[in-house]
Amino acid sequence: MKTFQLQSADAHETQVLPSCTKGRYSNPPSIIYRMKVAVTVFVAAALGMGAGCGSSQAPASTAETAAKLAEPTVPEDIQSAADAFLGKETTVLVFGDLAKTGTRQMLAANVVPKTPKNSLPGTIVTRAVLAEESDGGWHELVRCDEHLKNQKGYLGGSPLEPVAGWRVQFEKNDVEGFHLYLTPVKGTNDPHVLPLAVRWNSAVKRYQTLDRNYEHFVPEAASLGPARSHF
Repeated sequence: MKTFQLQSADAHETQVLPSCTKGRYSNPPSIIYRMKVAVTVFVAAALGMGAGCGSSQAPASTAETAAKLAEPTVPEDIQSAADAFLGKETTVLVFGDLAKTGTRQMLAANVVPKTPKNSLPGTIVTRAVLAEESDGGWHELVRCDEHLKNQKGYLGGSPLEPVAGWRVQFEKNDVEGFHLYLTPVKGTNDPHVLPLAVRWNSAVKRYQTLDRNYEHFVPEAASLGPARSHF
């Protein structure tokens, strides 16, 4: 029996193959070589596809992790104060020196979870509180439930009828501080309902609503009633 030496292109190993001239089946060295090359190419392609599939999911998981890390952790004392105002199912939406007064404030709310029945865009809440830390405790500045009010009365422009929920939006301004926008929700997404803008009024040292042009503060009302017409 003669022997042939076959050099593997990828493993760099020498293999001794028998040359069988008798028997039921015989593989010449050229056929075996082509078979090994085909198998090597197939395995390499399979590994490449597997690596590609795995890497396609990596950016998504990395982005989710980065987003979670970017979210500030709510201090325990702030969360405890929020729970005291609105109960255990309370979410602190934002906190810090919101009004640029040097004291900590927070916006906490009972957020309506997203369900097939709640398909409204944005953050929908049933109740919300703006509170400030002073004199060793937390004190309520604005309450948003069926109505919108502060310690002086109902905020200007508040709906006359009770509101079941509010859409909450806010932004931070380095100069003017915290801007809060509250849109009453009545079960439908009505684009004609304008949000009420709430901002810290440094002249009176409390949060008040702004007029429709978002230029001037509107004073509070002692009670809710139909507006008088002036001619």
